[in-house]
Formats: sequence, C-alpha cells, structure tokens
Amino acid sequence: MKTFLVANPKGGSGKTTLATNLAGYFASRGRHVVLSDMDRQESSLGWLERRSSHLPLIHALNGRSGHLISMSAQINVIDSPAGLRGEKLSEAVKAADWVIVPMQSSTFDINATQDFLEVLKEEKAVRKERTFVAMVGMRVNVRTKAALNLEEYLAQSGFPVMGHLRNAQVYVHAAMAGLSLFDMSPSRVKQDIQQWSNLLQWIRAGENKGV
Repeated sequence: MKTFLVANPKGGSGKTTLATNLAGYFASRGRHVVLSDMDRQESSLGWLERRSSHLPLIHALNGRSGHLISMSAQINVIDSPAGLRGEKLSEAVKAADWVIVPMQSSTFDINATQDFLEVLKEEKAVRKERTFVAMVGMRVNVRTKAALNLEEYLAQSGFPVMGHLRNAQVYVHAAMAGLSLFDMSPSRVKQDIQQWSNLLQWIRAGENKGV
C-alpha cells in the first residue's frame, strides 16, 4: 500500500485538481485506488460522483469520518483541506509515503505556504525520510514575473520541484465530467501529460526503491 497526501494550507492552491488526476493516473494503470477527501466541501467526492462507471474504478472515502486511508487499497490519495495543521497534519503526514504540495505563483500563495513548509520540515516522518515531500507549481504561466518569483522561492524551499502545471481549460472540463487527464484522448492532453512527467517519474523511482 502506498499513500499520497496532497496538502497546502492555502485554499484554492490546486489540491483537488492534483489529487483527482493523481488518482486517475493510478486507476488507469489498473491499481486499486482509494481517494480520501478530508475537506468539508467534499470536492473530490463530488468529482467521483460525476465519474462514469465505464471509467477505471476509483473508490471513495470520507476522510473526515475517522478513517483517513483504506488498508485494502494499493494506492491511497488524500485530498486535504485548507488550514491543515497541528495533530491532523501530523496524523496525515505520518500516514503518507509521499506529500505533494501544490502552490500557485502569487505572493499571497507563497507567503501562506512558507510557514507550512517549515512545519513539514519538522515533522518526524519527514526528518527521518520515511515520508518524502515535493512541490508542484499550479496554474503557472512561465512567461510571467510571478512565475519567476515562484521559481526563485521553490529553489530555496528545501524540497524538490516536480514540474509546473499550466492553467488549461482541460482541467476545468475534466473536473466537471469526473475525468482525469489520463482518461482523455492522448492527442487532446499531450502537452499537459508531458507536464506531469517529472512528478510521475519521481513517484516511480520511489516505488522502485521500495518506498
């Protein structure tokens, strides 16, 4: 069993987009996937309700019910709420093999995430390298000054950066239809799948090492 925690205390950072597409990736590869939603808004659970039964199966788990992960799953993906901190953060990090931190390029997002990253560094599971952390830039237009500021910040964060996902309408359409990029026509999402390559390679490398 492998567990992925998608976390950032800033609302609207792209957690659900990252979590649902990550779950879709593993489901498309025939894995037994459980998507756990800790957020009161239940955006991930709503996405699953819109998902066609003809698509690769992803099981739902209400992460607020007292059970954060499913022990029977091959892959658990946890979509965490805004403001995750304290004991709930420690519990979620302890349960995770990987923590993926999505963040956008605005000053507000960078400032809101900075303290969270310092807290992550102090988590025992991270310090002992039982849980691995990486960053992903979300809705990034590489031609902007804001994107440059994000690059500079991420380079100093102390955690590896596993790519940047563009602000594309395909993510909006996928969310509305209960789809992930990995359920869609390859020709339609070629550029976006390429932007996932570093993150997926990092995950595969960890799996090969027995993480």
